Amino acid sequence: MSGGRLPAHLEVAALIRAAEADGGFAAVLSKGEREGGAIYLTTCERGRNSRLWERMPRLDGRRIFTVSREQDTEKPHEYDEYLQRRMARDEDGWLIELDVVDAERFIAQLAD
Repeated sequence: MSGGRLPAHLEVAALIRAAEADGGFAAVLSKGEREGGAIYLTTCERGRNSRLWERMPRLDGRRIFTVSREQDTEKPHEYDEYLQRRMARDEDGWLIELDVVDAERFIAQLAD
């Protein structure tokens, strides 16, 4: 394993524990490749305002979670359809739902 990256299943387990320790809820919506699958996060607060987070490369070489899609409150089904299409394109990817207060703060803590 290059770059010292944790295996995906361990990172997912840590994300779930962190969300629960923060008073939130976490669930695996799509289980990916155990060792190296990409991890996608969908966050919401009390089941609303869903956003998809994906790791994006930065100039300093780090890959941090960044919002790539937001749910349209007028057409919430389009977000779910997008997630289905996105995961169909990456069969090795993990999709984790996090229902946490202040998703930006929670995600920022992951980068620390």
